[in-house]
Amino acid sequence: MDIADKTVLVTGANRGVGEALVKEALNRGAKRVFAGTRVALTNTDPRVTALTLDVTNASQIQRAVDEVAALDVLINNAGIGFSDDLTDPDAIQKHLDVNLLGPVKVTQAFLPLLTRSKGAIVNVLSMTSVAPYPVFPGYSISKAAALSLTQSLRALLKRQGVGVHGVILGSIDTDMNRNLDIPKVSPEVAAAGIFDGLEKGEEDIFPDSTSQTLADGWRGGVTKAFERRINAVVLEGAQIDLREKL
Repeated sequence: MDIADKTVLVTGANRGVGEALVKEALNRGAKRVFAGTRVALTNTDPRVTALTLDVTNASQIQRAVDEVAALDVLINNAGIGFSDDLTDPDAIQKHLDVNLLGPVKVTQAFLPLLTRSKGAIVNVLSMTSVAPYPVFPGYSISKAAALSLTQSLRALLKRQGVGVHGVILGSIDTDMNRNLDIPKVSPEVAAAGIFDGLEKGEEDIFPDSTSQTLADGWRGGVTKAFERRINAVVLEGAQIDLREKL
């Protein structure tokens, strides 16, 4: 997937990684970038079209679809994250509404355009998709579910020619992590790594120095091997015994 001359939509584009993704897409020669935000976006580049897009709002999603005539890459980046202790079910629900159901609804809405272009879906996940961060359990639960969504979409959309990529983000210097005393990389570094992985065709993208420590273990690990095995059975009709030791 070469970004040059492509049309890209980024949700959560008003700050952090989302804002950096818009700029990086332009740097790589994107023809048009749709920047989906819940608040007004100030922009001076004529290649950027601002969309009012709250991923939990069905009417805003539909209006966004009506404004986008063609699409090559959908980046589901919008997300929320705040600390909790699992005592308030509403905290879990808020995370799921944005971080899981948001990508589900946006992907369903734009899938006809992506199928037409044989395009790509990029879901921005987190290292907490693999193992939870105890200070953010609701966030971790939602990102783990979003990883499963990504794997499911990857299998279901393969025959339609739509690629599905999961981004395992590490510690990024964003509002969510600003007060945490941990090593961080800039949103710009993360955005460049995301597009590098997309252009290389990586299913699972590890775009920063923190997440890259997991890359080899993930790609050669039991979870990825089992994903491939299941997909071979479902998509290719291969006769594989799932009880066989991985």
